[in-house]
Amino acid sequence: MSKRIVSALIGAPLLLFVTWLGGFYLALLVVMLALLGLREFLLLGQKANLLNSSKYTVGLFSLVWLTVFLTGQTGWLLPLALTWFIVIFGQYALSYPRMGFTEAAFSFLAFIYPVALFTYLYHLRELPQGLIWCFFTFFLVWLTDTGAFFIGNALGRRKLAPKVSPNKSVEGAVGGVIAALLFSFVFWVITKEGSLPVVLLLALVTSLVAQIGDLFESALKRMAGVKDSGNLIPGHGGILDRFDSFLFALPLVYFALVLGLIG
Repeated sequence: MSKRIVSALIGAPLLLFVTWLGGFYLALLVVMLALLGLREFLLLGQKANLLNSSKYTVGLFSLVWLTVFLTGQTGWLLPLALTWFIVIFGQYALSYPRMGFTEAAFSFLAFIYPVALFTYLYHLRELPQGLIWCFFTFFLVWLTDTGAFFIGNALGRRKLAPKVSPNKSVEGAVGGVIAALLFSFVFWVITKEGSLPVVLLLALVTSLVAQIGDLFESALKRMAGVKDSGNLIPGHGGILDRFDSFLFALPLVYFALVLGLIG
């Protein structure tokens, strides 16, 4: 049995179990994943020569933000995110040209992408029926990846983004969407959550967004000249390699629920 399969058989049930527990246990897992993801993101930036001294500012602010998150003071999170925008681009303005705009933008994204976006797993879980929609997102992303892999291998002809991920095809992307739509239909039949057309539309958009998240992280690795973002998970690479699609998909499902689009 390959390392990839063994890691999946251990990691997936563990993620589902901690998400089922919710509360402080899930918040603690989110903080751990965010910090590990941040470390990988900063290393990618260093390898791409996009970061200098700003990595320390990013790390310190992220620790402060995650501490506030962990203590449950969620009302402070958005003001702190705005503060981060002011801090990093203020640092850019005061230290130009020693800090270039590219470094400032990458530093800003270092907080938003692996830190802030990870917390939407917790925020989604805290919503009414949030557990069901967390599981919906997990399985939809996993099945999108599985469908894209098998259909892409069997029928893939046209490259989706050859400069970013040469093995991905348009046919594979369509296969991933079809797998997501089939899953969402079964999900609706079992749970009767929302209306079927809305759930199918959410599945379609989430599947596409998840695939964009995968390509985005692949582009980061291309930029840094590495195959994986890390080596923490045997057979999968790093935290960002495993959660890149979720970082795009979870906020989408969260806001669909918060805005009342699923009713």
